[in-house]
Amino acid sequence: MPADTNHRIVMASRPTAYPEPRHFRLEEAPAPKPAEGEALVQVEWLSLDPYMRGRMREGPSYATPVQEGEVMTGGVVGHVVESRTPELDVGDIVDGSLGWQEYAVARPGQLRKVDPGLAPISTAVGVLGMPGMTAYFGLLDVGQPEVGDTLVVSAASGAVGQVVGQIGKIMGCRVVGTAGSDDKVDFIVNELGFDAGINYKTQDVPSALAEACPDGIDVYFDNVGGPVTDAVLQLINVHARISVCGQISQYNLPEPELAPRQMGILIQKQAKMEGFLVFNFAHKHEHARQRMAEWIRTGQLKYREDVVEGLENAPGAFIGMMSGENFGKLLVHVRNY
Repeated sequence: MPADTNHRIVMASRPTAYPEPRHFRLEEAPAPKPAEGEALVQVEWLSLDPYMRGRMREGPSYATPVQEGEVMTGGVVGHVVESRTPELDVGDIVDGSLGWQEYAVARPGQLRKVDPGLAPISTAVGVLGMPGMTAYFGLLDVGQPEVGDTLVVSAASGAVGQVVGQIGKIMGCRVVGTAGSDDKVDFIVNELGFDAGINYKTQDVPSALAEACPDGIDVYFDNVGGPVTDAVLQLINVHARISVCGQISQYNLPEPELAPRQMGILIQKQAKMEGFLVFNFAHKHEHARQRMAEWIRTGQLKYREDVVEGLENAPGAFIGMMSGENFGKLLVHVRNY
């Protein structure tokens, strides 16, 4: 039975630089009740992702920003605990963008039924969810890797980057990743099978990249922007493809850096740089999910989750993610079903 109260985290005020605890507020409210045609979902897992920082910013974007006092946006996976629609039964496992809270109501069109036979249900907001789909389509459809290509992935130990690199290996690429600690570099090389890793905090990135990519760079999956991307551009080959997924180095700056600064290289190399949104590939997600689940079963695709216990700890975990403290896909275990 659902509880009478709902704990939720709202945006208390809008940050102008790095978010701080004061920008979030934990609230207790009456548990929502489903109307006709709706279902009540008890959240078990909450995904924390860099895009949420953009939703805290006011101004034009591809999605409506969170307003002060509103529940923080976020993808979740949970169980239907009350249903007033024939399309959903009590006990169904579903995922959807229901926010940082314990309970939420939604219509069937806002939810996707999760098959627990594919993998643990936490993967529905991880390697088999939005981050995994982002990696799959951002690399294969936008980056278009070919056998023998050199692929560079920034933020390579994160939720998206770790999947990109492994798909690159499956496709026959030489894969080089950048990460923010020696432990993360060790993980992507010795556990995930990347060919080389670079600690961007302690190594000279331009020289390390030149050493790791002696034949240049054919595909770059960009999660960070900034100096790492500047270094990559110096090494791209003719007809290189750059898939722009994120720019986390820029998200918390009060004023944007004067960049990009090296677009002339794209002309010289006849290269393509393309931004994308994973939602544009929604009609192909299920095929990708089945393919990736098979890679998991056969051991070709591994994943690492960084789990934080308790909804009340979500703000601190999110703040830490903004400076690279997480190691793998960052999840909040909200409560057991």
